[in-house]
Amino acid sequence: MTEQLAQRRPLWAVYEHVAMVVGLGSLALMCLAWLPFAMLLTPLLPPATGQRLGRQAIMWGFRVYLRVLGAVCGCRFDLSELDNLQHDGPLIIAANHPSLLDVVLIVSRLPNVLCVMKASLMHHPLFGAAARLARYIRNDGMLQIVQQSREALPTGAQVLIFPEGTRTGTFPLGALTPTLGLITQRSGVPVQTVILEYSTPYLGKAWPLWRKPMLPLRCRARLGRRFDVPTDHALFTQTLEAYFRQELTPPAQAIHDD
Repeated sequence: MTEQLAQRRPLWAVYEHVAMVVGLGSLALMCLAWLPFAMLLTPLLPPATGQRLGRQAIMWGFRVYLRVLGAVCGCRFDLSELDNLQHDGPLIIAANHPSLLDVVLIVSRLPNVLCVMKASLMHHPLFGAAARLARYIRNDGMLQIVQQSREALPTGAQVLIFPEGTRTGTFPLGALTPTLGLITQRSGVPVQTVILEYSTPYLGKAWPLWRKPMLPLRCRARLGRRFDVPTDHALFTQTLEAYFRQELTPPAQAIHDD
C-alpha cells in the first residue's frame, strides 16, 4: 500500500496543477463571455432592471463555476445553509474572509446580494463590467459604503460585507473595521453572520494565485448568530469580533470526511 501511495503522489501533484489551471481558466472564460453583454446593458437598461439582471447572472454564473470545480477540480462544497437566507428579506451578511473564493461561495446561493468590493475591481478587465451592472458598492470610503447600503436595503437587497476589510492576514481573524456597525445602526437592519471554513487556506493572503491547491479542497458555509440592530456601533464591532474569534477556533475550523 505504501508503494502504491508513493507512486500515486507525483500523478496527484500533476492533477492538482491541472485542476488549478482548469479552475482559474474556466472562471476567466466565463467572465469574458459575460463581459460584452454587461458592458452593453449597463448604459441601456434602467438601473433597477440592470442590477436585478446583473446579480442574477453573477449568481448563476458562480453556480456553474462551482459545479465545474466540483466535477473536475476535486472540490467539495457544503453551502446548503445559505439557501435559508434567500427569502429573509433585507439583511447585512457578515462573513470572515479567508480566501478569494469567499464571494463566489456566498453569491452563488443568493439572488439579490449586493457586494461591497475593492474599488480597483470595479475597473478590472474581467470583473468590472459585471460588478457595475449589478451596482455593487465600492469600498473606497466608509461614508459612501454606509450611504449606498442604506439606499439598497429598503429595496430588499442583502448587503454582503467582510468586516475585516480584506482577506484574513492573521488567522483565525483580523481586526474588524467599524463600517459594518455603522451600516446596521444607520439602516436599522440586522446582521446575519456566516462562518466560512476551508480544509486548507487556499487563495488566502499567504497563498499565491499560481500555487497549486491541496486537493480535495473542502469548503463549508454555515450560518452563525443573527445580531439585532445595535445602539452603540463601536461596542457592536467588539462584540462581533469576539463572536467570530470564538466560532473560528481550531475545533470549529476543522473539516473532516463524512
